[in-house]
Amino acid sequence: MGFYLRTTLKAGPFRFNLSPSGVGVSAGVPGFRVGTGPRGNYIRVAGLGTTYFGSPAPIPTSPGPQPSRPPVAQTDEIVMQELSGTPVQHLVAAHPADLINQIQTAAQRRLLWPWIAAAVAMLALISAPYGLALLVPGLPAVWWFRQRDIARRSVVVFYQVDDAPAVKYERFAASNGFVSRIQRVWHVEAEGALSTPYQRKVNAGAGALIRRSTGSLDLAGPPVLVTNIAVPSLHGKEHSIYFLPDRLIVRHGRRYADLPYAAVNAHAQPQRFIESEAPPADAQCVGTTWQYTNKSGGPDRRFKNNRQLPIMLYGRLTLTSSDGLLTVWDFSQPDVAASLAEALNRMR
Repeated sequence: MGFYLRTTLKAGPFRFNLSPSGVGVSAGVPGFRVGTGPRGNYIRVAGLGTTYFGSPAPIPTSPGPQPSRPPVAQTDEIVMQELSGTPVQHLVAAHPADLINQIQTAAQRRLLWPWIAAAVAMLALISAPYGLALLVPGLPAVWWFRQRDIARRSVVVFYQVDDAPAVKYERFAASNGFVSRIQRVWHVEAEGALSTPYQRKVNAGAGALIRRSTGSLDLAGPPVLVTNIAVPSLHGKEHSIYFLPDRLIVRHGRRYADLPYAAVNAHAQPQRFIESEAPPADAQCVGTTWQYTNKSGGPDRRFKNNRQLPIMLYGRLTLTSSDGLLTVWDFSQPDVAASLAEALNRMR
């Protein structure tokens, strides 16, 4: 699945409709809806048609809070350099955007419906069997609060992409990385050089140690963004990158920032990695080593259960910008990293 356009979006109980004259929003149940659109406010009742009145009101926005810079970590006296680049709040200051303010505000909102559901269930159990009657009004109330939470945590954006921008974005969304069935993606969080013979000995003879978390590659987009297009995305545990037609969005936790494609540089290179876990089936093994090595590269006999480890060939994608963006991703197929870098550089 690649680039696509939809004319109707849903966010909780609200329905957003795109027409040649503008965007409308409505809410209700089957047979009865209240909404607003380019022609004004309206009420639609099944069998009675649509009645318009008044005029649409603007949607307010508010900025979100600012994050802090992550600390530098140390593991077994190996200094690990965090590969997170400039803190997100600095990127926001360099590229302020109303869309990011709305996404930031929506992402910070807490869910209420789980607490309402727990309260209804608790009251029903405490006062059973008569308390079970509470479920009659309680379950609709839980459903209503859930729909309310979805709407409060949603930012609705319609994209009208045509001509040259549409072709460029279509090629990017359909690039090898987002349509291939790649088995593994990792977000590289930190890296530290192994400088002493002992450090290299107990780390399979590697020259550097990295800290990584499992990631994924899809077309889902930010969880709070409801839009009519496929959004190519790189998801990590705490970091994600979302690629929109006009910009990319960087996520760190619940913090968001955006940058124009012209400000981002993408670089791909093959990466030899000593794998201590089960290697992905789609990756190429280019050699082997020992978990504990001697100076000649053979097994160190002083260590028991010294197992042989595969050396895998992965692909590394590095995204940087003059504002300090730095994010590093490894892929089990080197050609995926190369395809993404090429497609990203074409978006500049």
